[in-house]
Amino acid sequence: MGHHTFDIEKAENLEDEGRYRYLSAEEFRSLVRPASGETLADLGSGTGFYTDLIAPDVETLYAVDVQAKMHEYYREKGLPGSVEPVTADVSDLPFSDDELDGAASTMTYHEFVGDGALAELARVIRPGGRLVVVDWSGRGDGESGPPVDEREDLAAAADALGEAGFRVVRGEERDETFLVVALRS
Repeated sequence: MGHHTFDIEKAENLEDEGRYRYLSAEEFRSLVRPASGETLADLGSGTGFYTDLIAPDVETLYAVDVQAKMHEYYREKGLPGSVEPVTADVSDLPFSDDELDGAASTMTYHEFVGDGALAELARVIRPGGRLVVVDWSGRGDGESGPPVDEREDLAAAADALGEAGFRVVRGEERDETFLVVALRS
């Protein structure tokens, strides 16, 4: 799939705390479970809105985004010491095999799914590593986020993750979003 990327001209919208309506800070932290010594990646990190929530608790947190201008915005905002910006597409990550203890994607799965991105995540996340995906659902009514026809739903995401070598341990369809927690097999 993989559709549009977020308009950099609207980057300040990514700092709106109204985003917590779809995924609260507390829930995000409890899903990702950041721990000392870990190396994680935030896929589609944008301005670092969710990245900042877990950065203090890990050794290294790669802020992965296809748009270098998002990293510029994040640098101006202030990068936490553990955060390293990485300009890359999820289908072509510059990490070694099994380098990551886990990864998270908040409202960006629809932008990168397809074109080998999930196989690439299976390559770079170590066996047993955690992948957290919260994204706009194809079952939503489109009140926020991308057009409904550019979205996946929970079942499609869970199937795709399973085919890529992940075991889904939690899946939840919500009003406008879905949530998946998967472990690399």
